[in-house]
Amino acid sequence: MSSLDIIEQAAVELVDDSAQFFAPCASDLVDSLIAQYQSMHKRVTDIAALLDAETSAAVSYFLEGNHDRNRGTPSVSALFKLDGAIAALNSGYWAKTMGLTDVYDAMPQKRRDEWNKAICDMTTPNFEEDTVRNTLNDLLAQRATFFAERIDGIFRNLSSTHVTNVPEGFSKRMIVDYMLSYGSIRHERAGLINDLRCVIAKFMGRDEPKHNASDTLISELYRCTGQWVSIDGGTLRIRVYKKGTAHLEVHPDIAWRLNQVLASLYPLAIPSEFRTKPKKKAKDFLMMGRPLPFATLELLATGLRSYGARNRAATAFTFDYKATEYKVAYRDACAVLAALGGTPGNGMKWAFDYPVEPVLSEVIITGCLPDQKAHQFYPTPEKLARIAVELADIGPDTQCLEPSAGQGGIADYLPKDRTTCIEISPLHCAVLKAKGFRTFEADFLAWAGATTERFDCIVLNPPFSENRWKLHAEAAATLVNPGGRLVAILPASARGKDWLGSGWACEWSSIYEREFQGTSVSVVILKAVRAV
Repeated sequence: MSSLDIIEQAAVELVDDSAQFFAPCASDLVDSLIAQYQSMHKRVTDIAALLDAETSAAVSYFLEGNHDRNRGTPSVSALFKLDGAIAALNSGYWAKTMGLTDVYDAMPQKRRDEWNKAICDMTTPNFEEDTVRNTLNDLLAQRATFFAERIDGIFRNLSSTHVTNVPEGFSKRMIVDYMLSYGSIRHERAGLINDLRCVIAKFMGRDEPKHNASDTLISELYRCTGQWVSIDGGTLRIRVYKKGTAHLEVHPDIAWRLNQVLASLYPLAIPSEFRTKPKKKAKDFLMMGRPLPFATLELLATGLRSYGARNRAATAFTFDYKATEYKVAYRDACAVLAALGGTPGNGMKWAFDYPVEPVLSEVIITGCLPDQKAHQFYPTPEKLARIAVELADIGPDTQCLEPSAGQGGIADYLPKDRTTCIEISPLHCAVLKAKGFRTFEADFLAWAGATTERFDCIVLNPPFSENRWKLHAEAAATLVNPGGRLVAILPASARGKDWLGSGWACEWSSIYEREFQGTSVSVVILKAVRAV
């Protein structure tokens, strides 16, 4: 299924309100909170009841002796007013309830602002069981409304002073102002961007970013002021200026779906051409079908923030100490670090051969692994590694080679005592040697041109960029013994091309799509047998 098919199917489901937007609060969770609230309510009431005139006089000495002299001392009667204490108690428990469910994350930014104000001003309703349950059920019932409100919220907050913002719907270029104030992120404005990203994530079949995830995004974009940056798998492009204005470009295949939702709110305001599927494919947008999960990106961003890896020359990364609590996201984050050439060390530390902070920042912003990084090698997924090794027909005496072996994604499935690995990274060589492989630290192309060694079977996943796959595969072919096999994972565009020349019997697999998470690459597997 293509990216557009995923978007179209998800959009229909969401507009029709057939998809669950967020989970209701568990009954036992509400019971527990109500019990805690009632216990605390009784304590607050009991304290207020104790304060007769004599007790108040005694308490005044505590206030006088322990008060903050810079802020002044409230009177005992003012400090222990029951109405104020109960209002604070109500607000605190409503905040706790919203924090323990996903209701708050599901709200559009406008509603979050209203809740935040009510909690800050202590104007929330009494925290009573019927009120809590009814409120949560009402919010659950409004999930389709929330979906539309998120889209409407960003549309209504487009800058009225910029003529590129059109009133007929989402267009290619949109501008939102006041994203920053004196260099600091305005959370309520960043929340509007986040709402748009949440809706697009639903269209894409992705997990959703947390309600404050776009604060990190805007901060990163502010560091590359004035530059267009593609985010969320190519569905959006954003450019942030120092004065706090954000320019947005929405992928056309996304924009018309957003306009369809707007048309459900304003049937007479959105012209048909704005909610019609584009006839031409966008040439300047490359949208991926499988960007990295937001939960994975958040762990990477938290690691950068928590351990001060803002040093652009840093060659190490350390996860936040809570990262392992999120098992799937932590596993995927480790896979990202491995894809960027990292080697795991003690605890949750990772080491690199190059300054990793700028590259990690790019991953966090774009949601994808960078395609053109020389240090990146795309570790071979287990599924493809197993298929490639099975095609290699390894016998009991077969001498094997994995070029550009990385950390041994393919070699792990080859006979350890008869496998040679070539790898340019010293860190990865250390890993391969620790695994027990015969290892040479070298650039494979240079090594292949100088060595006299030959092998019965070579299995490789070469670098793809700038046609390097062809150079590596051709070099590997020169090292295959007569009757030997070359098995190579190659870009799909290589399928069927006769570049090995005569003397080789070639077989091509079908195309494998979406196997490399965080990239748009599709691959095939070549099995080539050299004539005797």
